[in-house]
Amino acid sequence: MSIAGELARRIKALRYDDLPIEAITWAKTAILDTVGVTLAGAAEECVGIVERVQAPGPGPCLIFGRTARTNPLDAALINGTASHALDFDDFAITIGGHPSVPLVPALIALGETQPASGRDVLTAYIAGYEVQSRIAKAVNFHHYEKGWHPTATLGIFGTVAASAHLLDLSEAQTATALAVAVSLASGVKVNFGTMTKPLHVGHSVRNGVQAVLLAREGFTANPEAFEAKQGFFNVFNGPGNFDPEQIFDGWADPLDIIDPGLGLKQFPCCGSTHPAISCMLDLVRVHGLAAADVVKIDIRTNPRRLPHTNNPDPQSPLEAKFSMHYTVVRALVDGRVTLEHFEGDAFHDPAVRRVMAIVTVGEHPDMGADTANQFGAEVTVTKQDGETVSARINHQLGRGPANPMSRDELLSKFEDCAGRVLPRERILPVFEQLENFETLPAITDLTDALLPEHRSKKVG
Repeated sequence: MSIAGELARRIKALRYDDLPIEAITWAKTAILDTVGVTLAGAAEECVGIVERVQAPGPGPCLIFGRTARTNPLDAALINGTASHALDFDDFAITIGGHPSVPLVPALIALGETQPASGRDVLTAYIAGYEVQSRIAKAVNFHHYEKGWHPTATLGIFGTVAASAHLLDLSEAQTATALAVAVSLASGVKVNFGTMTKPLHVGHSVRNGVQAVLLAREGFTANPEAFEAKQGFFNVFNGPGNFDPEQIFDGWADPLDIIDPGLGLKQFPCCGSTHPAISCMLDLVRVHGLAAADVVKIDIRTNPRRLPHTNNPDPQSPLEAKFSMHYTVVRALVDGRVTLEHFEGDAFHDPAVRRVMAIVTVGEHPDMGADTANQFGAEVTVTKQDGETVSARINHQLGRGPANPMSRDELLSKFEDCAGRVLPRERILPVFEQLENFETLPAITDLTDALLPEHRSKKVG
């Protein structure tokens, strides 16, 4: 059997009643968090541009942050872009990117086109998560280091798996959809820090949904699209730089969403900056540091964290999200890092810029590319009086299984995000719907609650 065929068999076999409670809990948490950051991202300029250019046609699927509804392909593109517009969405070590944004916008859009319950979406989400993670095991980290953006180039297969499961495609149709997606996968890291990065997600989610809808109608593709000489593995990674056996070895034992799991973002910026931000916040809290006390800041981290974050002079809010210098200094100057720090001309704040000039960034000697310290950092601060203080985190993948966010922390983030779209009094009821997602009778109950106004409106 081809790789696509074997993946399709396993996708089709997944059942809600067979899922561990830990997987369901983390899937619910991830969906809740992704809905929140998508609502916040809906107001971003890049999403508005995509919406204007796309000129979405009529349909049943909500465009987040709007009263307008459109067809599932346009909703996938626009909401997919919104989900990643703020870079506030969860991330995971296996995929080397963001696991939920390839899944949630597709599932919500398709869930509005047919009867689909919260349980249906949770099962499909976990199917998609496992497929994209398993393909990632076969190609990473060469795939990531080569310059591909795995959230898009691998996430598209998660989109296909989740969507095919939700729409109850046959094994043959699901295998075809995966093979179609091989030709639709794209996204390179050179565009990190620009509007094109979230477009990667919108584009891949739309393409994944389209692959599924085409396969359902009888479209054809090469069943060996992954393993063929000119297939995905050889073209994207190159001979000798992938191991397909990793896809099925120990499949779902445990599910990747359980171990190693995902990390929610506490800060609205690139996840590679988070360990260093947390180190600086610890130094501020423990030592009472203030910017005026500091003459030098040295940041050392895993070399995989540096190509897209060693940016000492960000020239836009998006670039600031990918600047180790800016984000860590923000933590020092303000004692926090929030959405407002990446809006307007906040990145030009003179007080922050003065401190950024004394920051050095480099590789940590104990955090090599192939060590366990993938998301680690050490921050050393030299004070005016010559004293040095430092804080170190060996590995911290956001707020994941080892240090999950509390309900209050989840609610606080959701309120901050959803408050950009929804009236304050409606945020808690939506949060509670998502918190109890497995009891949701229909996805349309959720999207009706997400309307900025209590009415629906057709586009066109």
